[in-house]
Amino acid sequence: MCDYRYISGISRFSSTGFLQQITRETDTEYILFNTGTNPIDFFPGAIERIFQVAIASNADLLYTDYQEIKSGIACVHPVLDYQPGSLRDDFDFGPLILYRTATFCRLLTEIDTDYRFAAFYALRLKIAQKGRIVHLPECLYSITENDLRSSGEKQFDYVDPRNREVQIEMEKACTTHLQAIGAWLPPRFQGVDLQDGHFPVEASVIIPVKNRCKTIAEAVLSALHQHTGFPFNVIVVDNHSNDGTTAILKKLSEQHPALHHIQPPSPHLGIGGCWNEAIQSPHCGKFAIQLDSDDLYSDEQVLQIIVDTFYEQNCAMVIGSYRMVNFQLEEIPPGIIDHREWTPENGRNNALRINGLGAPRAFYTPVLRQIKFPNVNYGEDYATALAICRTYRIGRIFRPVYLCRRWEGNSDASLDIQRLNHFNFYKDKIRTLELQARISLMKNDHEK
Repeated sequence: MCDYRYISGISRFSSTGFLQQITRETDTEYILFNTGTNPIDFFPGAIERIFQVAIASNADLLYTDYQEIKSGIACVHPVLDYQPGSLRDDFDFGPLILYRTATFCRLLTEIDTDYRFAAFYALRLKIAQKGRIVHLPECLYSITENDLRSSGEKQFDYVDPRNREVQIEMEKACTTHLQAIGAWLPPRFQGVDLQDGHFPVEASVIIPVKNRCKTIAEAVLSALHQHTGFPFNVIVVDNHSNDGTTAILKKLSEQHPALHHIQPPSPHLGIGGCWNEAIQSPHCGKFAIQLDSDDLYSDEQVLQIIVDTFYEQNCAMVIGSYRMVNFQLEEIPPGIIDHREWTPENGRNNALRINGLGAPRAFYTPVLRQIKFPNVNYGEDYATALAICRTYRIGRIFRPVYLCRRWEGNSDASLDIQRLNHFNFYKDKIRTLELQARISLMKNDHEK
């Protein structure tokens, strides 16, 4: 077995200076980090197996699956294979990470920023560029997890205002990485002619729905009660509901001529496919504006604010901010989600580091009809937003205009690890494809 140095609790010491101190004090072939705060219980033969695979695969960074104990219950926690699009700083390696010391030291000298929080993240991105990252899909150790929050509660940690200074550093590290691999895009955008085409109304609220009899009426009425200086309608794509949602929508459409109830013939549509049905409808307006079937607009001026933003910022997409609330519309942590990590200068790039861009999302319909949504039930909006900001400007509204209701019926309120991995793998794959597209785009621009 190789010689190694074991270091615990590294997540509390993620500065450049601390990592440099480690390199000065380490003369072993490998460094084994416990990035968590709890001790690790290694299974029999685990250490030998880790080094066996590290040597055989020539890994510069190696991580494995593990067992997680929550409230006394032990479950296997599989982690994902790393891919180029695994850019998010919260990528789950598990707490145990093995580094080849020579690679660790060499690439750390290439980091020319004195980070307080992002040094570990910046080093990982360097290894992704120049080294070999290996995932060993074997459960080799156990930890006790103290954070018992659900996935729906954890997913907004990165937008907590208390973490703002951390996020600024993470963005800098990611931007440096994108520049190094040729995927960083300058703030130059293709313009849009917002007078192009003829539409029946100025704006359409798009609501895909399946089996939301408890919330759909409130969502529809939230849209219909908007006050605007332009004509608008509401298009609900009812994806073969069988819980009474369809009857509710039929009754509402009889009462409100501006409501168009569409039932697609295909039974094979995800949320993205339902959006495509809506934007191709002859009822669709110049701007297609999102409202989820269990959410609400914050007041009756939201559509006017969004449409005004299109014209003020000359953009192909507008993303607002929202407030997290419970089913009684009482604010719950983390409160307002405004994604202030986005900036006009670097927004199209830092969109690659995070798993979401905010809500409500609104689109200039001619552009959206060209790009379309992937026919999936998760991440369809993120994939489309990345494709749009590769070429066009995205406008932002940083005041909350949307109420995102967190309740037991939310699809992402509490996900098991298999479902969470499925969702994260898809977004990592979308980012991988987007990186390839951006690298090709910048290469072609340089060759012109």
